[in-house]
Amino acid sequence: MLAVVQRVARAEVRVDGESVGRIGPGLLALVAVERGDTEAQAERLAGRLLGYRMFADAGDKMNLSVMDTGGGVLLVSQFTLAADTRKGMRPSFTPAADPETGRRLFDELVARVRARHGPVETGRFGANMQVELVNDGPVTFSLRVAPPEAEP
Repeated sequence: MLAVVQRVARAEVRVDGESVGRIGPGLLALVAVERGDTEAQAERLAGRLLGYRMFADAGDKMNLSVMDTGGGVLLVSQFTLAADTRKGMRPSFTPAADPETGRRLFDELVARVRARHGPVETGRFGANMQVELVNDGPVTFSLRVAPPEAEP
């Protein structure tokens, strides 16, 4: 699983003009599920998202997590992050999980984050979404959680 994580002042997801998820200060995570991912990757990504220190402390150092600040979390599925862009001028989506697995593991990630933290909002899996955000900093990170056997 992989996520592009942004520290935001606010973020909102709309589907067909309707707001389906909205947070104030916190983090927005665009999430992709890749082939071979399991519940173990959902658990590890949940821990990384909630524990990653990307918020400033009193000394203006990135020492606080979203759990420390009590900020919101907005999780948005985005399979295009899993694209293979190494060759040619058109992305290949073969690294992405099939839609059924993607939905199941994205929902698992959401459940694991919600079990540990609130507030948590989401987009709508598989929908054409419009994501609006105010990036705070800007601060943006890419997090990848590989299967345990693939990690160094």
